[in-house]
Amino acid sequence: MERTQIKNISVKGIDSSFLISGWVEKVRDHGGVIFLDIRDVSGLMQVVVEPDDEDLFKKSEFIRMSYVLEVKGILRKRPEGTINDSLASGELEIVSKEINILSKSKPLPFQLDEHTKVGEEVRLKYRYLDLRRPEMQSNLKIRSQVNHIIRSYFIEDQFIEIETPMMARATPEGARDFLVPSRLYNKKFYALTQSPQLFKQMLMIGGFEKYFQIVRCFRDEDTRKDRQPEFTQLDIELSFVKEEEILNISERLIKRIFSEILNLEFEDFQRIKHQDAIKDYGSDKPDFRNPLKLIDVKDIFENSSFKVFADPAKNEKARIVALKIKQEVSRNKIDEYTKFVGNFGAKGLAYIKVNDSADLEKGLQSPILKFLSEEEISNLAKRLEFATGDTIFFGADHRNVVNYSMSALREKLGEDLNLIDLQAYKFGWITDFPLFEEDIQGNLSPSHHPFTATQGGLSALKKDPANAVAKAYDLILNGSEVGGGSLRINDLEEQLEVMSILGIDKKEADEKFGFFLEALSYGCPPHGGIAFGLDRLIMLLCKQESIRDVIAFPKTQSATCLLSDAPSLIDQDQLDMLSIKVIDEDT
Repeated sequence: MERTQIKNISVKGIDSSFLISGWVEKVRDHGGVIFLDIRDVSGLMQVVVEPDDEDLFKKSEFIRMSYVLEVKGILRKRPEGTINDSLASGELEIVSKEINILSKSKPLPFQLDEHTKVGEEVRLKYRYLDLRRPEMQSNLKIRSQVNHIIRSYFIEDQFIEIETPMMARATPEGARDFLVPSRLYNKKFYALTQSPQLFKQMLMIGGFEKYFQIVRCFRDEDTRKDRQPEFTQLDIELSFVKEEEILNISERLIKRIFSEILNLEFEDFQRIKHQDAIKDYGSDKPDFRNPLKLIDVKDIFENSSFKVFADPAKNEKARIVALKIKQEVSRNKIDEYTKFVGNFGAKGLAYIKVNDSADLEKGLQSPILKFLSEEEISNLAKRLEFATGDTIFFGADHRNVVNYSMSALREKLGEDLNLIDLQAYKFGWITDFPLFEEDIQGNLSPSHHPFTATQGGLSALKKDPANAVAKAYDLILNGSEVGGGSLRINDLEEQLEVMSILGIDKKEADEKFGFFLEALSYGCPPHGGIAFGLDRLIMLLCKQESIRDVIAFPKTQSATCLLSDAPSLIDQDQLDMLSIKVIDEDT
């Protein structure tokens, strides 16, 4: 008899014989009748062992959880009052006629239905057990479905799937590279690629106009809950293309994924320029489910005597913003929020509570009121449309500090005040990024990467690099960046100018990018693309809190593998063969 998956057993098979195989999820002995819950990859079925078959019953008494069984039996309806409506097979059971124990199991280190109580470290150490949980099975099935949808979508549109190298030369961000020593080339190293960026651009130079790849990438960076040292991204690149076409192709793909997986349909994604995102939300990846916005009030305090606001009001690199909530907040909660923004560099958190909006003299409450003029208070009331019961928070500092701290406060208030529909999905494109980011010291670094084209081309780049606008775009979902891309530089002179602005002289450029710069000199078509972080996209699709829950064998937040105990020490013989000496820090 051939094995049948549990999902394929239905009431049509009543009184028929079936062979099923799987793990024992539960064992119950009810008054001399043994019940075994058997789960395979497709579902769960209750198996009944009746006492009239003495040998079979005696054998079943020694069966424990997580034994792997093969069961032959007759399908029947469960007796009245024992139907389990929460299961697809809840009205059926198999009366066993033969049971073969395919594999025994030690007692589990944690019960699969109590995984939240044991902590993630135990789950990751015994990941093969954690993977048996229906939730994990569902997540990885969805991941497989997404990969299939992606490939079907692009192949239908005449894209070519091409694999690029995983081992290349080290990048300028060398501290983030994982290095691979070469046995054949003594004292030389490959680097595991952080991105196929240069290779996919060279594919465009090579004449492949539509490329895509689901690619593994590697980055040795600081640990965060939504990052992994190895991760998967969907990589796309096209020649002779405009930004609008890339956005439309990407948007149609995302809509198709959500339609086929969740049966959800979306209107066109909203689009917002980077400067407007920073103005309204203080962030280039805002959660559009949150209705709160920052309101600029810097001009109100240009002649203020209140030093906390007066100094930033006179500083062109500073911001003063207000964040209004239509709810009264206790003093203890205000203290909590003050401490919270301090974690993001803010020196304090000014506030005003509106007890009576009709009386600006006596109806407001705040320690800062005594420092503000009647005109400033009146202007604030008009700008912010004071209403009784409002609480207004203020951020005043260097614009980077204000954006960082007040965007974080906006997120926290949205959560604390239940302003966010956690079941909703809100997409948005952020466009027109600055080409460079400037830190507090005035140093410039690429907003995306140094191969991004400038709006206005080389002349705009040379005229005012600090304020140059990139032909770049990000896709945001529920406050997370799930994709980012740009039109690329296809002119060698413009590429060298960008490197010069970043402090990379011609010698260094030739050393690190010589192969790519030479490729640019042989006829490079206009091109652009985008990359999606698949781990993060699938995490949000599955409503999970961590990308580790949508990866089969992830690393921990500290970038270790508890299952295989990686990274590990290497035998001295291997180190000698590679001419590597490990220096003990204690010596």
